Amino acid sequence: MSDAKKQILVADDEPNLRRVLSAQLTRDGYDVIAVEDGQAALEALENHHVDVVISDLRMPRVDGITLLKRVVVSHPDVPVILITAHGTVDTAVEALKLGAFDYVTKPFEQSEFRNVVHKAARTRELIEHEVSAAPTSEPGRYRIIGQSGPMLDVYQVIERVADTPSTVLLTGESGTGKELIARALHENSSRRDKPFIRVNCAAIPRDLIESELFGYEKGAFTGAVTSKPGRFELAHEGTLFLDEIGEIPVNMQVKLLRAIQEQEFERVGGIKTIRVSVRLVAATNRDLAEEIQAGRFREDLYYRLNVVQVRLPPLRERRSDIPLLVDHFVRRFRERLKKNVVGVSEPALERLLAHPWPGNIRELENVIERCLLFTDGTHILVEDLPDEVRAGASRAERAEPAAREPAGGGEGAEGTGLKEAVRQAAVRVERELIVKALEQTGGNVTHTARLLKISRKSLQTKMKELGLRED
Repeated sequence: MSDAKKQILVADDEPNLRRVLSAQLTRDGYDVIAVEDGQAALEALENHHVDVVISDLRMPRVDGITLLKRVVVSHPDVPVILITAHGTVDTAVEALKLGAFDYVTKPFEQSEFRNVVHKAARTRELIEHEVSAAPTSEPGRYRIIGQSGPMLDVYQVIERVADTPSTVLLTGESGTGKELIARALHENSSRRDKPFIRVNCAAIPRDLIESELFGYEKGAFTGAVTSKPGRFELAHEGTLFLDEIGEIPVNMQVKLLRAIQEQEFERVGGIKTIRVSVRLVAATNRDLAEEIQAGRFREDLYYRLNVVQVRLPPLRERRSDIPLLVDHFVRRFRERLKKNVVGVSEPALERLLAHPWPGNIRELENVIERCLLFTDGTHILVEDLPDEVRAGASRAERAEPAAREPAGGGEGAEGTGLKEAVRQAAVRVERELIVKALEQTGGNVTHTARLLKISRKSLQTKMKELGLRED
């Protein structure tokens, strides 16, 4: 985990269990908020930053299942762990299919409880470096924001392969939105009404990967006080999304390969073969070809995963989408932070367009949230931007940003509607990138498309829209 303490929300109507869990979690280095039922938990979520929710299944007012459903919608990045009695294990398994992170059964072993909480906290930490998977109300395709050439290519692949059983490998840097694409593949398939089960392989200790994926039988190891299904079982007839698959140890990759090929496996400590029907989507930010050369990834598993590969472009390769994303984040944080900001001044938008965005969409989201926190006017100005984003400005511009922009956001920001300003900026950036690429390739459209990492058809469409070709 990171140095910052994680905050755990515990909801249980038994005072003694609340005290015991709070004491254990505090000893393990977490901050704890303890409440008596689901209604109080929902109120705490609105008033506090929470990294993990631990909830009893049966509580007055709002029970654990209802709390889970509400958290999945309102705080989709927050893992929910359910505490259940032996008689309600089936309900807990159904809860996993609804989006719960995991469950523990009373009476539970201390080691089991600590492992589950650690996995949840680590998963939350890793999610914070990826783009949010929360559905957006944007009118974009697949509820994903982006109309650039590289994103149009991604949408074409989704259209072709979503409703097939083929395995898909998503590649790309952290923060490019791989989980959004995995969900789009699931929601546009015939499996859309079945479970979508996500596993972040980087969050699971290496010695627990097998039991996490395939489950275990009672008594299989110390702490296995009941039998428990694995993620493959839970994803039966649905989609299993294995995020950061490059983190799976080599000795486990053989068993994973068999499960993918044969659609069957045994639980840890079990002898019964379990058959499933699972559509697999895997993702990685590593170069798996390099991992194969280094002996850290099996070549046969790679070819099994790489039936269809979708490369998610980094933000610097889809700069024309930046104004759309900025507009979306401004509206989102304006409501959440109760601010009067309505947009970004044109000079500030130009800085945002010039920044390389090594952290991709997550970095952009964080920058916009920070700007809204410290902005008093109606528009984000150049001086509101972090130093690393402002670095694209000339020395003179950095010395006198206030002189260039009136307090209201600049003449251009007030004289032009936000949507029109965003559209004009996007068109200008897209045109400049295409013209520059055409100059580099001597006007060869095929080579230009390859340089811009978009399809030839998408480039021709964009050139026609921008008046760069006659048709």
